[in-house]
Amino acid sequence: MNAFLGIVLRRLSALIPLMLGIILFIFIIMALSPNNAALSVLGSEATAEQVAAFNRANGLDQPLLVRYVDYLWALLHGELGNTFSLNVPISSVISEALPVTLQLTLVGVAGAIVVALVLGVTGALYRDRWPDQLTRLLSMAGISIPSFWLAILLIQRLSTIGGGSLPSGHYVSPSESLSGWLRHLILPAVALAVPTGCALARIVRTSMVEELDKDYVRTAVGAGLPPVVVVGRNVLRNALLTPMTVLGLQVGYLIGGAIIIETIFSLPGMGTQIMSAVQQNDIGLARGLVITIALGFVVVNLVVDLLYLAANPRLRGAHG
Repeated sequence: MNAFLGIVLRRLSALIPLMLGIILFIFIIMALSPNNAALSVLGSEATAEQVAAFNRANGLDQPLLVRYVDYLWALLHGELGNTFSLNVPISSVISEALPVTLQLTLVGVAGAIVVALVLGVTGALYRDRWPDQLTRLLSMAGISIPSFWLAILLIQRLSTIGGGSLPSGHYVSPSESLSGWLRHLILPAVALAVPTGCALARIVRTSMVEELDKDYVRTAVGAGLPPVVVVGRNVLRNALLTPMTVLGLQVGYLIGGAIIIETIFSLPGMGTQIMSAVQQNDIGLARGLVITIALGFVVVNLVVDLLYLAANPRLRGAHG
């Protein structure tokens, strides 16, 4: 336990410079944008005095280093400033958009896990037979399909089924209607889950095949234990360690993919807000949204990494 706690503390300490580096990179990229935020808000007919006043009010007339230090100090206090276009707190925009993106991502992750387990386990148990060949074909097809194209295809083919029982747009809060919330998220979640689940299925199959070839499996089956018990209690649990780590990376990519999917399905999440901020040249809002997503990606990967270490005591010894 003490060794694992030491690993956690080391990972957390390494997380601080990584986050600072991410914030610095995003800040510089946004600051070097050739677009003029003042003209985007005030209009192209704004006078030089109006532009100067806007820049002073938003700290855009300061040197880049001063602006970065001020932004970092405000960020440490939980302040992201106000949007240029609507003059509302950026944190309030994120607090409304982030839950939608997280909900879509979590439903997409659940769908990806189901797809990966069904295809991967079936392929491993029927290795080199026709079910294995079929699952390989389905996995390759799923990996080859871009999420945005699949989203458009789902809207065209499935959104009219049952008189629109699977809506192709908008969002319903689970507090308003749980069934309505699920119906509105099914199609975008499927668009996210299929490519990711098919990619994970190949890893699940490989891990399962390697585990099934080990001596303890043959010994357990030879001792009279039912194969279902051996696979369910031992093989599957051990084989899922590697896919679990890969899933942590895929969660980050799912969050990124959700940006496009949200726009296609008109969901008011982080992706839709980023597109709106870019169109309005609202650098402050776009910066806050991108930093939130980037830091969320880092935190998710850290949590999955620690869960992987917790589930595998041998790795804790290697890192101790």
